[in-house]
Amino acid sequence: MRAIFKEQLLVLVPDTADEADALELWKLEHAAHVLAVGGADARSLELHDLGERAGACREPINIVSNSRDPVARMIGNFATAPFELDGQRYVAVESFWQGLKFERDSDRRRLAQYEGPRARAEGDKQGYGATVSYGGQEVAVGTWAHWQLMERACRAKFAQNAEAAAALLSTGDRPLTHIVRRDSKSIPGVIMADIWMRIRADLRRSPGPSGTRR
Repeated sequence: MRAIFKEQLLVLVPDTADEADALELWKLEHAAHVLAVGGADARSLELHDLGERAGACREPINIVSNSRDPVARMIGNFATAPFELDGQRYVAVESFWQGLKFERDSDRRRLAQYEGPRARAEGDKQGYGATVSYGGQEVAVGTWAHWQLMERACRAKFAQNAEAAAALLSTGDRPLTHIVRRDSKSIPGVIMADIWMRIRADLRRSPGPSGTRR
């Protein structure tokens, strides 16, 4: 096996058929991985596998409803992941969030049964006033108290839906973002992403079904 050193590049060239087969297999097993350079002394070179690049470099994951990544879609608010909050069952977090725009309980119960995209469409038609009411409280739109309602819905979703919780935990320590074409005025993307990451941290600390920590 010959080594060719170039700036920011190390090339290995096999000399035999066996070396070529071994190198090809190694490449397949380590595709898109990050390697760290090491070595016991100046006469040796070691390349240590740090894992897949996305995880090793903590590349951000953008959580949006139209993501190609099924994990991101499951984490997002449009995902069909039923949960119950304060005695009402919701098909998706978006069903809860958009329902807040309506004053009548009958309208909120109706939106609670809608999947994310339909709930969003109905909510967009309704629009926001200056406040929303929930649990007998008037809450100013776009404030910390408003965001706390979103967090309560998200926590209920991940606590009651194993698939959603598994998706969130599978992102490891990678930063989560919520970058869309037009950022929300009622709950900016940076706030939404922070909610997911704090829930993820809490899920990791909480006991799992077997009594061990996740």
